[in-house]
Amino acid sequence: MILSCQNIKKAFLEEVVLSHVSFHIEDHEKAAIVGINGAGKTTLLRIIMGELAADEGQVILAKGKTVGYLAQNAGLSGDNSIYDELLSVKYELISLEQKIRTTEHAMKGATDSELEILMKQYTDDTHAFERNGGYLYRSELIGVLKGLGFPEEDFDKKISTLSGGQKTRVALGKLLLSSPDLIILDEPTNHLDMNSISWLETYLKNYKGAVLIVSHDRYFLDRLAEKIIEIDQTAATVFSGNYTDYAVKKEQLRIARMNAYLNQQREIKHQEAVIEKLRSFNREKSIKRAESREKMLNKIEVLDKPTEAKADMSLTLSPRIVSGNDVLAVTGLSKSFGNHHLFSDISFELKRGEHVAIIGDNGTGKTTILKILNNLIDADGGTCKLGTNVEIGYYDQEHQVLHPENTLFEEISNAYPDMTNTEIRNVLAAFLFTGDDVFKRISEISGGEKGRISLAKLMLSNANLLILDEPTNHLDITSKEILEDALNRYTGTVLYVSHDRYFINRTAERILELTAEGLKSFGGDYDYYLEKKFQITPQEIKVTANSATETESKVDWKSQKEEQAKQRKKENDLKKCEQRIEKLEMEKAELEEKLYDPAIASNSAELNSISTQIGEINEELEKAYEEWEKLAE
Repeated sequence: MILSCQNIKKAFLEEVVLSHVSFHIEDHEKAAIVGINGAGKTTLLRIIMGELAADEGQVILAKGKTVGYLAQNAGLSGDNSIYDELLSVKYELISLEQKIRTTEHAMKGATDSELEILMKQYTDDTHAFERNGGYLYRSELIGVLKGLGFPEEDFDKKISTLSGGQKTRVALGKLLLSSPDLIILDEPTNHLDMNSISWLETYLKNYKGAVLIVSHDRYFLDRLAEKIIEIDQTAATVFSGNYTDYAVKKEQLRIARMNAYLNQQREIKHQEAVIEKLRSFNREKSIKRAESREKMLNKIEVLDKPTEAKADMSLTLSPRIVSGNDVLAVTGLSKSFGNHHLFSDISFELKRGEHVAIIGDNGTGKTTILKILNNLIDADGGTCKLGTNVEIGYYDQEHQVLHPENTLFEEISNAYPDMTNTEIRNVLAAFLFTGDDVFKRISEISGGEKGRISLAKLMLSNANLLILDEPTNHLDITSKEILEDALNRYTGTVLYVSHDRYFINRTAERILELTAEGLKSFGGDYDYYLEKKFQITPQEIKVTANSATETESKVDWKSQKEEQAKQRKKENDLKKCEQRIEKLEMEKAELEEKLYDPAIASNSAELNSISTQIGEINEELEKAYEEWEKLAE
């Protein structure tokens, strides 16, 4: 075991963020932490790294082990080039290499006695140099830089001239080259394109040490993670397997908890009904039993109803006007910025109802195509023709039509006055705005939050062609799933740019890959695209497995029918017993009424007969009460 977190608790003022969080990471294990935005994932990483003190609990790192940590926005500064910044990680090897060269130089003019000492020193140093990858570190460095998306012409760029995302990639490269025993990464894929993410997956999967990641990239987690640590409502639950395994088990657990809650609620209602019925029998024994049952009922630890994250956060998208079958025709499109050529002779068509994703490396011009389609920039050549009755709804991080003075709630309600307060809150919650957040002004929120509110407005519009640029940026996993479900139900046409492969897999039925050579179309989702592009053979589904499933289903169906038949018989027997009790109680009441009849009161023989009948009825009632209690169970 390399890392152990034991009963970690953290609160900010009165808000508890983490409570009794426990898990461990084994040597060489690849694990991921997931949870909604604000769940406390980054807080937990900062506690592990000692940047933040826990209120309770402890973090234990195995003795002699090293840890490397990459925060979401790793800041680098200075005038080093990108290459030299990464090379600084290997300063010990560089120093050793210089020492070897110095020894080689000294050996040329050394005496025999000096040479023997120098030879031993030289041998020891060269073995250490080789053992620590000294002959490979420069090629390893270049491999990491290229893997993270830096072409060779960028190697000499100074750190001070880089964007925030580029600096984070350089920091990630430094961390990988330092080879700690445990790598901890917070959202490492945020500033990477698809090829770089794929390279990082492979690198980390083959990494000799342990890896702990916080990420919303579900495809990345599927490829890499062997263990998922979920932070939900301040607590941690550990699931073995990758993200898909976790999602299946999580749903099974949610169903099991919901079933346990519903079963307990049914049992509580049943016991309350039994108690009420026993009291209605109005006999000492039944009343005592009712009181006993009531005491037992009061001791039950009532289960809370499990929360359902997406229960009230669904979006339904319906175009107001149906477009023609031919939605968009792009012919011979080309674009350059000065000497920088993006693409030429790009052609494609969209038909009504198609959901199409554009993918490609950073800088190939994907966003530029979307901007040309929305008349934000002009093409150098080619045409874009919209079909009949096509109404575009466009979303990107820069082009946001928002009113700074409005609150988030007002921004939606003003645009869609027919929506109820509850509907508006549900839409805002789907895009991570809850509680008092909805009363923040547009001018007060961050760029990412503006992107989310813009996306919320677009999802409610009457557009029948949605054009989206990176729609899942700044969304957590739950919100991504809500958006995916909404797009899958959407009857209009969708064209989007995304690097979120899981999102593409769930929502795209065709992929357009943009490269320096042009645009190529692949029918199907992202996995199908990989299969066709790289000739990856999908795993065959065995017929025997299907047959086994079918047989299992038949057995389950038969058992279910038998159980239902037994339950119906019990319910019928209980109903008959209640009817018998009611009949006997009426007979008893009629006989007791006769005892007060003056004509009978003076007739001892008649009184004895009635008393005998009442006694017999009491015996039958006693048996009936006992039988009812058994059946009621």
